[in-house]
Amino acid sequence: MIPFSCSLASPSTSISKFISDHPHLTMLEKDCTSMKDIRNIHAHLLKTGFAKHPLAVSSLLAFYATSPAGDINYAYLVFTQIHSPNLFSWNTIIRGFSQSSTPQLALSLFIEMLIFSSVQPHRLTYPSVFKAYAQLGLAHYGAQLHGRVIKLGLQFDSFIRNTIIYMYANCGFLSEMWKVFYERMDFDVVAWNSMVMGLAKCGEIDESRKLFDEMPQRNTVSWNSMISGYVRNGRLREALDLFYQMQRERIKPSEFTMVSLLNASARFGALKQGEWIHDYIRKNNFEQNVIVTTSIIDMYCKCGSIGKAFQVFEMAPVRGLSCWNTMILGLAMNGCENEALQLFSRLKCSNLRPDDVTFVGVLTACNYSGLVDKAKECLSSMTNTYKINPSIKHYSCMVDTLGRAGLLEEAEELIRNMPVNPDAIIWSSLLSACRKHGNVELAKQAAKHIVDLDGNESCGYVLLSNVYAASDQFEEAMDQRLSMKEKQIEKEPGCSLIEVNGKIHEFVAGGRLHPQAQEVYSLLSGSG
Repeated sequence: MIPFSCSLASPSTSISKFISDHPHLTMLEKDCTSMKDIRNIHAHLLKTGFAKHPLAVSSLLAFYATSPAGDINYAYLVFTQIHSPNLFSWNTIIRGFSQSSTPQLALSLFIEMLIFSSVQPHRLTYPSVFKAYAQLGLAHYGAQLHGRVIKLGLQFDSFIRNTIIYMYANCGFLSEMWKVFYERMDFDVVAWNSMVMGLAKCGEIDESRKLFDEMPQRNTVSWNSMISGYVRNGRLREALDLFYQMQRERIKPSEFTMVSLLNASARFGALKQGEWIHDYIRKNNFEQNVIVTTSIIDMYCKCGSIGKAFQVFEMAPVRGLSCWNTMILGLAMNGCENEALQLFSRLKCSNLRPDDVTFVGVLTACNYSGLVDKAKECLSSMTNTYKINPSIKHYSCMVDTLGRAGLLEEAEELIRNMPVNPDAIIWSSLLSACRKHGNVELAKQAAKHIVDLDGNESCGYVLLSNVYAASDQFEEAMDQRLSMKEKQIEKEPGCSLIEVNGKIHEFVAGGRLHPQAQEVYSLLSGSG
């Protein structure tokens, strides 16, 4: 960036006249849609000397920091060149970081503003800071800022109240959320939406629906929050019923509503419902953006319709990295490991760069196809070529790959030497491999690690019992089961889902709670 400096203490100027006299500012306001556009405008303003004008630098900063096409890091470079940032500049850069992937920097800037700046925070500063706390899940620290707001007498400002409720709701601080809500009931729809979302997120789905029904007015976000709440809590039927009610009330759903419903269909393997939603998206001309396309691909993959998923992928007008990642993992999980690896090769030749999620899909493909050397090569290229630090998920895939191939000692060595702390899942993977290959001694070590990590986890006991049983050590196998009983550890029963005539039915091992359980068991006993 060409260096420049500016002071925001220049004499006041007619804003409209200044803009009309400088067409590049008009272009910035109306025609700027990309970083390339704004950099050209920025360069022109620097050459003409107008980049020092407060209105010009404010407009540039606002685009860089808050526009979807902006760049928050570039915005920060612009901000650091301002000698005496005014309130607008501080608010803009803090808001930009609060909406970014690094909201902690919004908090750092807010503290810097408090300590070092002659400009003090304003009522419009605080909402962005509360949003940053919400993003980071730090409501216990945000509560201290809430106290400051009360001391300043700003607690009833609608913008501030809404973001305080959002922070508490997003972080699961329900009692604090209710307290703010009941302090004064003249809230707008934004606050009600935060309440509905927060309750649903914390599993209070019936209370969330009760509040939804009491809302004096609703917008599309209200409906989407309630629908996504049902999806989050595994209640697909209610989510779809509410969507149908939304239709009857002639409320146009947003793309977020459709994404929630697609996620629900994916979660429950409800292919017919998912196909209907996909058809609805096509007929109603929803924008086929990356988020919607990825959700459609994910739904078809998780419903086992891999051919339709690939068709959507190939016909997508815009394919973001998430589309590629979902398709690669979907192919790997549906028995198309070679196709997943071929698609990865295509991705490497595109203008997109693989990320950590990509390699989870690739390593899964290697795992299911037994390609140990290929998996090692991929794990190596992550760090050496793409400079990505493998996470516990990547190491779990690698351990599973080695375990399936019978390389148990190598798998154990990888666990012990990897730079991240092993969890119960990765030790369970090794324990399963020990059962398959009959390595009782290593199985005992893995089971001990699982119990040490979580004494209430049944997996270690059950798998080790199965290892003993497979090795004809039935007394030891029984000891594991008795140990579970003595410690009152229960194995979570298995369950399965099936879609019949558009309705999802769930069956639990040994369960008789399904309304047609008696008929099902009668049919099974008769067929035997």
